[in-house]
Amino acid sequence: MSSLRVNLPGREYDILSEPGILDRAGALLRPVLPGSLAVIVTDSNVEPLYASRLARSLLRSGFHSAILEVPAGEQSKTPEVLFELWEQMMDLGLTRSDAVLALGGGVVGDLGGFAAATILRGVRYVQIPTTLLAQVDSSVGGKVAVDLEAGKNLAGAFYQPRMVLMDPEVLRTLPEREFRGGMAEVIKYGCIRDAALFSKLEALGSREAVMERAEGIILRCCDIKRELVEQDERDTGARMLLNFGHTLGHVYEKAGGYARYIHGEAVAAGMVAAARLGRLLGVTPPETEARIAALLRTFGLPVSLPARRKDFEALARDKKASGNTITFIALSELGRAEPVRLETARLLELIEEAGLCT
Repeated sequence: MSSLRVNLPGREYDILSEPGILDRAGALLRPVLPGSLAVIVTDSNVEPLYASRLARSLLRSGFHSAILEVPAGEQSKTPEVLFELWEQMMDLGLTRSDAVLALGGGVVGDLGGFAAATILRGVRYVQIPTTLLAQVDSSVGGKVAVDLEAGKNLAGAFYQPRMVLMDPEVLRTLPEREFRGGMAEVIKYGCIRDAALFSKLEALGSREAVMERAEGIILRCCDIKRELVEQDERDTGARMLLNFGHTLGHVYEKAGGYARYIHGEAVAAGMVAAARLGRLLGVTPPETEARIAALLRTFGLPVSLPARRKDFEALARDKKASGNTITFIALSELGRAEPVRLETARLLELIEEAGLCT
């Protein structure tokens, strides 16, 4: 079994990775979950594949479990679905000694984690990510949220899990589009912190080659995130580097009604756009955009997506906005990111200058 420790004073937890770990989940969780009830939040894609397997493991370790299923997709990450989960949890008799287990991808992790953070003013929860994107990124660090009409992840909290359990083998059942979307986040980590990882991905070039090395790649991404979260738990400094490609990516997601593009596709286009804007700002070397775009194309990801100026005006309500300024993450070189603070109006001018508006 491979492991990493996230060291946050009073909120420490382990990230554990092993093929078949779902069958040992109950035994691994018993030391950190004292209650008798474990509520499994999952979605309609994951439930038939893994929910009963997890429930059996919990039962063997003395837990009672209940499964709450939401429709798969970003459209479930809403206040309305959150309210339904709260009511269902209360109907199950959830108490403050019990726990919520988020079994699924990024949507389930964000939604289930936010439900856990807010029900009864906070109960224990565990992340059990089943997508590449969730394993390398969203399951670690304690960001939980739902979307609002105004934009993505605008209502949320910082709430750390008690443990993260990862089984790299579950990625073999992942649809091709979801795997590609997860690769966008893997590539992001190479862009912002590890040029050697970026080069390795260029050499691998296929899902099959990545899967042969999946556990090491996943843990490297988690280790980068662990380091940044330990430096900056609440996303006011170093952790903001993780937003590379996301500022514009969230615009693309919203422009597509959270249905046309999955998160990784939007982030992919957002990274190429960020490299172009970084070049206009005099921060990013000119050849960087082409190299990022080439790697994204290798893994079947888009390098541009349509959005209108009106769509980009939502940047004024981005989580990274403060007054009339916004923190934009640019690359000073592959493997090194830095924050650039600029007026939102100036960013909009650069977006037009870069030809990103349709």
